Amino acid sequence: MDRFSVNFCPMELNHDEIQRYGRQVLLPEIGLDGQKKLKDARVLLVGVGGLGSPAAIYLTTMGVGTIGLIDADKVELSNLHRQVIHFSDDIGKPKVMSAKEKISQLNPHVRVMTYEARFNAENAMNIFKEFDLIIDGTDNFPARYLINDAALLSDKPFVFGGIFRFEGQCSVFGFKGGPCYRCFFEQPPYPGSVPSCAEAGVMGVLPGIIGLLQANEAVKIICGIGEPLSGRLLIFDGLAMRFREIKIKKNPACPMCGAHRTIDRLVEYTAPVCVAPVSSVDGAGKKSAEISVRELSRLFKQGRKDFFILDVRNQSEWQMARLPGAVLKPLNLLEKNYQDIPKDRTVYVHCQKGGRSQKAIEFLKTKGFNNLVNVRGGIDAWSLEVDPTVPRY
Repeated sequence: MDRFSVNFCPMELNHDEIQRYGRQVLLPEIGLDGQKKLKDARVLLVGVGGLGSPAAIYLTTMGVGTIGLIDADKVELSNLHRQVIHFSDDIGKPKVMSAKEKISQLNPHVRVMTYEARFNAENAMNIFKEFDLIIDGTDNFPARYLINDAALLSDKPFVFGGIFRFEGQCSVFGFKGGPCYRCFFEQPPYPGSVPSCAEAGVMGVLPGIIGLLQANEAVKIICGIGEPLSGRLLIFDGLAMRFREIKIKKNPACPMCGAHRTIDRLVEYTAPVCVAPVSSVDGAGKKSAEISVRELSRLFKQGRKDFFILDVRNQSEWQMARLPGAVLKPLNLLEKNYQDIPKDRTVYVHCQKGGRSQKAIEFLKTKGFNNLVNVRGGIDAWSLEVDPTVPRY
């Protein structure tokens, strides 16, 4: 029987639940039958960060009976401006445990299933089979393709959410014959071609808005009401305070949901989560020189003057934290202002975690520089291993 059939409502509500959800049950579109469907529903959140946090909170308060949480990360201070299910006292805790504690306090009628693991091709199918609907709370393209493919192979719909700086997106894929994520983007972008949230930043309220839109779509699908965002991509511009919508057509030749599926197993693309892609190999396949932050610190202590520190982060990052004596030349402006970088001294190039600095080195090598060394781990490693007074972000 279709889990989202309008006539499928096997669960009963007790007195406490009727009182708890009363304002919601009053809505004729939901009513008692819809509330029973919510109680019977099993929703998986892949990621308990900026998107997963608000979605988890409201799915909990609205009475979704079983909520699954999968995330391998621990709560960090830099999470707290947007990941609202985690509190300051939770720093260092696994995100799934922190979220489970809040869910249990919000609604004791909700069952929570936790998976403290990285979502991957090996565990995706086994986890998905326990749930009816998937919510994408991830922050990288490889995970979204994996969610899409696992959802389609499991015959489960998934609610997509994406955020970037001040803009967010939401859609529903794999729902009742509608398009899938690969109909929208057939292949992932080249690793590093799209800035991550660690590089570009994000307004704290944005994932809250998009996460709630995802929860709204999940409730509509579960209750069989309204018009889900299947075949439509909703785009929110937080600066202009404007929504717009584009149509997503089902691709008949889609390798995942087309007439002749060519993908019959999960393929896991490789890319880091919410950090710049890090590589110590340049475009010619040669290994770039590297230095650890501890080694760089020793050079500072020796009072050496025969090197140059190049910072390729953005101006806003520079204002938050910087290395002593470093010269700022943001990566996106480097092509226009690299000419005064010395060629007669060793140039130590750094960014936040080592990815953008490697890109800068690849570019500068094309301009004749052969004196470049990547600072492994960037200023984040400097804060962790050398000087904790330098703020992390």
